[in-house]
Amino acid sequence: MHLTLLAFDWVLLLEKAVLILIIISVSLLVAMYETWGERKVAAFMQDRRGPNRAGPGGILQPLADGLKLFMKEEIIPLTSSRFLFVLGPGLAMLTAMMTSAVVPWSSHFHLWGRDISMQIADVNIGILYIFGVVSMGVYGIMIGGWASNNKFSLLAAIRGASQIISYELAMGLSIIALLMITGSLSLKTIVEQQQVGHYYVLLQPLGFLIFLICAFAECNRTPFDLSEAENELNFGYHQEYSSMKLGFYLFAEYVNMFISSAVMATLYWGGYDIPFVNDAALVGHWGQNPVAVLQVVSLFVKILIFIFFFMWVRWTIPRFRYDQLMRLGWKVLIPLALANMLATGAFILWKG
Repeated sequence: MHLTLLAFDWVLLLEKAVLILIIISVSLLVAMYETWGERKVAAFMQDRRGPNRAGPGGILQPLADGLKLFMKEEIIPLTSSRFLFVLGPGLAMLTAMMTSAVVPWSSHFHLWGRDISMQIADVNIGILYIFGVVSMGVYGIMIGGWASNNKFSLLAAIRGASQIISYELAMGLSIIALLMITGSLSLKTIVEQQQVGHYYVLLQPLGFLIFLICAFAECNRTPFDLSEAENELNFGYHQEYSSMKLGFYLFAEYVNMFISSAVMATLYWGGYDIPFVNDAALVGHWGQNPVAVLQVVSLFVKILIFIFFFMWVRWTIPRFRYDQLMRLGWKVLIPLALANMLATGAFILWKG
């Protein structure tokens, strides 16, 4: 037993702990400034200024909003289930953050004679891990709506749960078609395949479109924000929440948007691959560390493009009716995903 403890790589544990801390901090920072970015995008599209008081261009507005949430009075309804009421937003935030564990943010850095991977966990079932964690996110919504003991909240939670479950089916089927091409569930392997070949959006355009639409539904974003339809359900499943419990629900939505963008960029747009550049040749010319930094920048540029698209759609398209939303999921997206899967299989057999 003593020899086993000595053989344990404590430096690797430290590396992973630091990487986890960095990714969580960056995710929270991005989520915080997504709120500012969304209000600026909305203001631009509606010909107004948006936040412009707190700091230059309103850049400090997210800090002011965060301080306001911390300072607001904490209210827990007397008729609520106290334990579940606290658990709901915590679970929503936890599942949102856990998804980032298998995303490769870059190839690796070479420091102190070691290759430091920029992926928390390079598991060979990375995509299954993502689906497993994402499917747990529905419990945060359902528990919050149920524990509030409010009929509006409960109806909104039921809507959100049925929506997420419905669109997860189409999303999973779209991913199966991609896996038939890649032959791997590891996100790092999928990125490396795209570095030496084509981006998979060129081979799976319909699969990417289905995945993108389902990502909107998974993130409860317009036009799929039926669980927060103000004209029908007031504020939705988090109506009874205040202070940082409400902040956790709001942050979870923006963190989900950030991580969903990272997953889409990884699966279909080459991940951290630098477009139009041979990364291996660039490493030979510049060295590993500068190229690793450029790869991080490349991935974040792709993520920011997706985040802007999320915001653009929100302020352009009105939300669906609930029957339209469910019809799209069950009668359009799932049959399309099945047809795409069959067509991909037929193409692989024909090519082979």
